Amino acid sequence: MRRILIALSLIFCQISMSVAQTTPYTPGVTQEGVVYFLPKTAIRITLQIEKTTYTPGDFAGYAQRYMRLNNVSGKPSVTYRVTTIRQSAFGMADTTKCYAVKFDPKSVVANVALADDGVLLALNGAPSTVVQPKPFVPAPKKAAVNPRRFLNEDILAAGSTAKMAELTAQEIYDIRESKSLLIKGQADFMPKDGEQLRLMLAQLTAQDEVLTSMFAGTTVRDTLEQDFIVCPERQLDRQPLFRFSRWLGLVDSDDLSGVPYFISIDNLNTVPPADRDAAAKSKKKKSDDGLYVNVPSKMRVTIYCGNDQLSQAEYPAPQFGQVELLSADLFNKRFTTHLWLNPISGAVERLDAEQPK
Repeated sequence: MRRILIALSLIFCQISMSVAQTTPYTPGVTQEGVVYFLPKTAIRITLQIEKTTYTPGDFAGYAQRYMRLNNVSGKPSVTYRVTTIRQSAFGMADTTKCYAVKFDPKSVVANVALADDGVLLALNGAPSTVVQPKPFVPAPKKAAVNPRRFLNEDILAAGSTAKMAELTAQEIYDIRESKSLLIKGQADFMPKDGEQLRLMLAQLTAQDEVLTSMFAGTTVRDTLEQDFIVCPERQLDRQPLFRFSRWLGLVDSDDLSGVPYFISIDNLNTVPPADRDAAAKSKKKKSDDGLYVNVPSKMRVTIYCGNDQLSQAEYPAPQFGQVELLSADLFNKRFTTHLWLNPISGAVERLDAEQPK
């Protein structure tokens, strides 16, 4: 964020901003004053995706015979599923709502704060803090363990895979029996205290899990995040948002292997339509000098998969609302005006006017 400190007195007036596409305005300090934008509301849709990778064990073919494990696959696989869909709103500059503050020595000294993209945030006050989403950081993975480290000499010396599987299964059953005896207090060598017992049980459990993975295979789960940004300019009725495949994850919008997800955006029309005749007359009046702010409507954002509603929320929507002029009388030398705008909607969040001593 940058703050623009103006040491000159200001008067607020609208500047016509029908700008040619080849010469776009850049917000900030100009020779005439300060150019600023009002914001429009964009929606950030965050998918949390779980990726599951299955790797069969060396003895997968003997899982049912020796370990009574059914439906153990001997083929590796990767699958995906959407675990969470979140949505949130943030403000971005609406370049169709570009205005200016002109220098004039007859008005009160002002301190104007703009966002990095030129959106007006505050006047004569510190702007509201915009909370940025924290970057996604996946949880650290456990180091993979080679199960062959736990095979004893007899297993490694076996002459066939079937014999190795049989001896490994017997080792697993021996480990489980040792755990059971420790828990019951019937082991030949009982630990001296509870901490030693806990360590021994943890070690036996780890050996059990690693050796069993040679039959059942290993499953590794990773969590991924993907953001989609939607900035609506009109209502949307079940428009495609993305496609998702169980076997491939996110796929292209024209890839029919993925199931489509849709988004609907409804204008709730909480702001009545503007009176165009009255607005045209007011433009001719000198009292139009002042500061422009948004009067946002509301929108409802709904995300579907098929006919199932997955997420719904309501947000302010200045692109569906109006722009209102704050009179220049608020900013003359009779008052010291402090103004704060909502960074998402551009609406007045707080307005204080103090009469100078």
